[in-house]
Amino acid sequence: MKFYCQPNPIQNITLIILILILSSCSASREHLVYFQDEPASDTTELNNFEIKFKTDDLLTIDVSALDPEAARPFNLPAVSYNASSILAAQGTLKMQTYLIDNQGNIEFPVLGTLKLGGLTRSEANNFLKIKLEEYLKDPIVNIRLANFTITVLGEVNRPGTYNVQDEKISLNEALGLAGDLTIYGKRENVFLIREIDGQNRYYKFDLTSINVLNSPYFYLTQNDVIYVEPNKSRIRSSNYNQNNVVLISAIATLATITALIFK
Repeated sequence: MKFYCQPNPIQNITLIILILILSSCSASREHLVYFQDEPASDTTELNNFEIKFKTDDLLTIDVSALDPEAARPFNLPAVSYNASSILAAQGTLKMQTYLIDNQGNIEFPVLGTLKLGGLTRSEANNFLKIKLEEYLKDPIVNIRLANFTITVLGEVNRPGTYNVQDEKISLNEALGLAGDLTIYGKRENVFLIREIDGQNRYYKFDLTSINVLNSPYFYLTQNDVIYVEPNKSRIRSSNYNQNNVVLISAIATLATITALIFK
């Protein structure tokens, strides 16, 4: 004796709904892979990028010379602050900083007003050394940017604002700090927002192309914002609310009950 299992229309409908939901949330492979195309050659020209100092940058400047006493007037005294309540009695030394104003200037001991805005670190070092040679023999200048931060937003695993210690960071490194893109991030639509001369400028990256490595904006500057656009799957999934979840659950429960009745 042969038994035939009659198709259950409710089960079929439920299965179709679940397949549609899962397929709508899936991301195709070609939208997830970085650097898909082949480079024009097997080498990439290294970008000798240097950031330029700009308004609201905080600089630490240390001046030294063969005669430490002669260099002392050119160094602001370090300040003491409490690192924590535990070390309240001890305190920690912190170097003084110089703020670049809206005209690109700082006020420097003895030398007065100096225009450092628009200069790279090496250019500012050379400029300051020339000024100091009038007072010091073989001066050594060390300039550091104290408030280099970038912000990564959108479809990344750890969005937020990050401090940059080395004064040089690429787009890839910034995304790495943020834990890489999620599977819902549009790799061909990654945006850079950069302030230049008081105006926001916008640039677009396509991470699926190897040519992104040669972009003039591949290296970031202070206060840059990276935004990763969500793909269609993320936008569709955000439209599902709790009612949709309850409805799907109810349909699945009804199909299970019906199957048990007809079994």
